[in-house]
Amino acid sequence: MDRDHLALLKLHLTKGIGRVGLFKLYDYFGDFCTAATASSHQWQEAGLNPELRASIPLDNNSALLKTLDKIEQCDIHIVPFWDQDYPPLLRHIYDPPALLYLRGRPIPEDCFAIVGSRRASAPGMIYTREIASDLARHDICVVSGLARGIDSAAHHGAVNVAGRTVAVLGCGVDIPYPRENRQLFESIAQHNTLISEYPPGTPPIPGHFPGRNRIISGISKGVLIVEASEKSGSLITGEFALEQGKELFAIPGTPRSPHSKGTNKLLKEGAQLVTEAADILHLIWPTRSSAEQRRQEEDFSMSLDEPARSVFSVLGADPLHSDEIARKCGLTPMELSVILLDLELQGRVQALPGHHYIRNRL
Repeated sequence: MDRDHLALLKLHLTKGIGRVGLFKLYDYFGDFCTAATASSHQWQEAGLNPELRASIPLDNNSALLKTLDKIEQCDIHIVPFWDQDYPPLLRHIYDPPALLYLRGRPIPEDCFAIVGSRRASAPGMIYTREIASDLARHDICVVSGLARGIDSAAHHGAVNVAGRTVAVLGCGVDIPYPRENRQLFESIAQHNTLISEYPPGTPPIPGHFPGRNRIISGISKGVLIVEASEKSGSLITGEFALEQGKELFAIPGTPRSPHSKGTNKLLKEGAQLVTEAADILHLIWPTRSSAEQRRQEEDFSMSLDEPARSVFSVLGADPLHSDEIARKCGLTPMELSVILLDLELQGRVQALPGHHYIRNRL
């Protein structure tokens, strides 16, 4: 750890300075080494209580030494707001953390958050894993909070296909929480990313989680809420997403289900409806979605015999009359009819009024 990061750590462990104080110190002094050795009078000029200057832990402070030991043992990285590895999207929220504690790999550029109820239904858990897996296969990093229920399913969905995932914690990155997620916690620490704005050793307390939620949405390009009651904490993440100008998505649910009241309300208020990962990709990553669409269509086309491949290749989004299809493919009406019926049954072609046909999106 370099001198400036050590000075920042000392300041972050000083009670009373907080996030705003750290920004004031950096803005006034230009670096944290200078800030940590400045006089109380200079601190007052920087806009801080001068009495806080005397509270900076010394090099032999037991709490500081314990934190440094945890940082070394767990290979934790300090990522200040001013560092090039700080997530770019997080810089632009209203109240970005002054620093992040990170275990594992750097946070990738393309992140998407999936959150929801801790007491999720079995179908909700399955659906979450499927969507997270599909996003991960498209090189989208799945972000969540490692909580029970939907959060855990989102992380598992990405991990199960060897995809990227980031867990944002409301405690130190050395503390597995909840306990039943210890194995998932260790897997993410080893192969993916754990982050927190709280120092190692910080316990999970309720007041930390709303702040944690602003980071979940802050590093992501959009947020999907799968299941949520009317007072679900995941709705706070949705509120942060809207404040931060991010895309908000929700999955509809049974009207009378308590798991769906929050998400159905979001949909009424204008959230984007999601039934599959493609709904997210088409809106946020359209080029990536289009490339995948082309690949799937090419794979399907190659699985057909030559006459059927010829028919499939001439069809597109614009309606084409059966006579025109037959002419282009050199087929008789009877031969074409058999092929079109087979493609319809496979869900690849749609018949329109007047003997017109289009290709279905795969």
